[in-house]
Amino acid sequence: MPGLLINIDVPDLAAGERFYTMALGLTPGRRMGDGIVELAGCEAPIYLIEKRAGSTIGLEGGDFRRYNRHWTPVHPDFSVADLDSAVAHALAAGAMQEGETLDLPYGRQAMFADPFGNGFCLIEFNSKGYDAIAT
Repeated sequence: MPGLLINIDVPDLAAGERFYTMALGLTPGRRMGDGIVELAGCEAPIYLIEKRAGSTIGLEGGDFRRYNRHWTPVHPDFSVADLDSAVAHALAAGAMQEGETLDLPYGRQAMFADPFGNGFCLIEFNSKGYDAIAT
């Protein structure tokens, strides 16, 4: 079975570390040279990787890194026990909430962009969780 880890590119490692520790209460762990920090506090480790804006994303990627708000089909969702408190922490750390907090069959959800344009969600599950919508 494969393991899971999450990599998040940021243009400034210190600013990224500040944001994710303040917004989500994650804790810095190991450092891999000057450009990578491992954050603990989730089921999967999160690695912030400093990558310069405008750098290419790979030989065949056909795109480049940009840190204005951008859409990607893959983004992290963080489950939290108290959504209102988590929203307040995220906003205080510099996140931008995108739309209103939603009441959904499985709980409550708020969508955000971090200061580097990466999207993420905060979800407070109710007692049914995703079983409320599973078929």
